[in-house]
Amino acid sequence: MSWTETAYADPHAYLAHRAELIVALGPRLEAGDTLLDLACGDGGLADHLPSIRYRGVDSSPEMVESARRRGRDVVAGDLNDYEPPEPVAAATCFRAIYYTRDRRAFFHRVAGYTTKKLVFDLNPRQYRVADVRADLLAAGFDRLELRPFFSPQRFALPAFVESALHALERTPAATFLLRFRFSYVCAASRCR
Repeated sequence: MSWTETAYADPHAYLAHRAELIVALGPRLEAGDTLLDLACGDGGLADHLPSIRYRGVDSSPEMVESARRRGRDVVAGDLNDYEPPEPVAAATCFRAIYYTRDRRAFFHRVAGYTTKKLVFDLNPRQYRVADVRADLLAAGFDRLELRPFFSPQRFALPAFVESALHALERTPAATFLLRFRFSYVCAASRCR
């Protein structure tokens, strides 16, 4: 069993919903675009982005090896220092933004090699959205789109409950729920 299967109660539902938002939130990703998944674990997200060229980076040799056994294009590297050999359309950083040594410097480095957007998750009970927005602006990202993400990681839901939660993400009531649980998926980009 891989890390993805142990980390998520329902990896297919969780990662499929995340992938849907990665593609659609902010400037849309198109078939053939390259995505760099920072702190990618075993690269489980790649299964849900079939038309996107996926590359992962993780600092754990065990995760890199596990990802490679799954047939993923994953290299060893620290999200704070890694730079891809060529620009990517999108970079993602999930469940790892707290690993950045300097969040503003991290955003600036990612902005230097990302042509469309940076997509990451943000716990509004841990980080103030205004502070993160200021760091993104200083790094050159002048647009930030937020979407509540109501997919639980540690337990599976019946399909009808999951569908109801996803619909709730698009309502004003979502901000109330975010005071107690769940996170945002954020897409930072630049106006062209």
